[in-house]
Parts: sequence; C-alpha cells; structure tokens
Amino acid sequence: MSDNNGKVHLTIIDGIAAILIDRPAARNAMTWAMYEQLGAICDQLAADPAVKVATIRGAGGEAFVAGTDIEQFRDFRTADDGVAYEKEIDRRIGQIERLPMPTIAIVEGWVIGGGLAISAACDFRIATPSASFGVPIARTLGNCLSMSNTARVVAAFGVPRAKRMLMLAETIGAEEAKACSFVTEIAEPSELDAAAARMCKRLAGHAPLTMRVSKEAICRLSSEGLPHGEDLIRTAYGSRDFRTGVEAFLAKTRPEWSGT
Repeated sequence: MSDNNGKVHLTIIDGIAAILIDRPAARNAMTWAMYEQLGAICDQLAADPAVKVATIRGAGGEAFVAGTDIEQFRDFRTADDGVAYEKEIDRRIGQIERLPMPTIAIVEGWVIGGGLAISAACDFRIATPSASFGVPIARTLGNCLSMSNTARVVAAFGVPRAKRMLMLAETIGAEEAKACSFVTEIAEPSELDAAAARMCKRLAGHAPLTMRVSKEAICRLSSEGLPHGEDLIRTAYGSRDFRTGVEAFLAKTRPEWSGT
C-alpha cells in the first residue's frame, strides 16, 4: 500500500477551509510526508483569523483515512521507534484538536486507526451510511494506540465499545456511531456536500470567540491528568508480535501471535 504520490491539499473559500487527504489508490493511508503536510496546514489555519470553519475529507469516496501506511512500519527496529511514532501522531492529532475554529470530518467509507484519531480530533462528524469506524490492530498489526488516542476512543464511544474496537477488533457502523453521538449527522452520498455546507454555514454564523473558548475548555478538561503510557507503547512496539503483524499484513496472510 505504498503510493508515494499522496498529498494533503487545502482550499479556502469564503472563510471555509477544506482539507483533502488525497491518496485514494491506498484508501488515503497516511505517509510520513502526508502527516507533515497535514501539520503544516493546521499551522497555517491556526494563524488565519479569517477562517471560520475547517473541514477534513478523504478523496475517492471509498475511505476517509485507512490509517498509517503499514509499509512504513517495516523500518521500525526497536520499541523506541514505536514511542517516537506515537509521539509524532499525538502531535499531529493534537494540532487538529487545537485548531481555534470548529472542525468537521466529512466521512465516507473506512475510518480506521489513524483515520479514526483524525476524525475524533474534529468537533463534528458527518458520515455516509456506509461509514465504518475501527481500530482492528488486535487482529492485524499487534501494536497499540497512545494514551491520548485511547482516551479519545473511550470519550467518543464509551468503555464497552472501546473494548469491542480495541480487543475484539470490531468496527462500528454509522448508525451505531450516531447513536452514541460520535457521528453528528448521517447523509446519503448524494446529500453529503449539502449537509456539510449547511453545518459550515450554521457554525460560521455563531460567535467565534464563544466557540473557540468553549472548544478549548472542553479540550483542557478531556486531556487533563492523562496517565503515563510509554511503557505500554514499548511493550507492543517492541514485541515480536508487532513485527509478525506488519509482515503478515503486507503479505496478506493471517498472523500467528506468540504473546512475545
């Protein structure tokens, strides 16, 4: 799953910023360069007071973001690589979460792993009926989420669903995601653009400072006092199982877990 032509684009029209994650041949799986582009775009938006609302969307209609490109994990040699990776992902997801304007994830198809984290960092989510949210790493890779991203999954879906996603490797459909208020609105593909435009217009008409400080207050409350989790990351990324999972994923075979 390694198309090196992936890009993250930004357009701004009438105060509405649209971020497009553009690598449809790989279900918009993120490369290191794409994470860097996303971070640079967030920095640009954070410094632009004329932007009233920002949206994030994946290209192609098949997936929002299908996580990080697994090919890149082949270069990992030690647990330190996993710690550095999760810190970098935390930094990029945190940039989205800390954007001063309201953010909307426009979701079609697969929303997996890092894609789930990106969507969870947004303030609102509009999804098509086919959208599917998950972190199936217990079945596929044998790695783990950072403490911050685990906290986001728990806050979004609750502990029982989080365990279904992280331990049973289940995905959550759009209707269930809406029932637990993670998805704000479900729209058919033909109505998705109109639904997003309506929400953008509604948010753009509200008091920007009230929204900004309310968003920041909620962010501070939800991230306050998170426990240390580097030991957990080291356990997963430093394991033989993680290396087995990466190679099995890329070979499209079932991994044989050893628990070591």
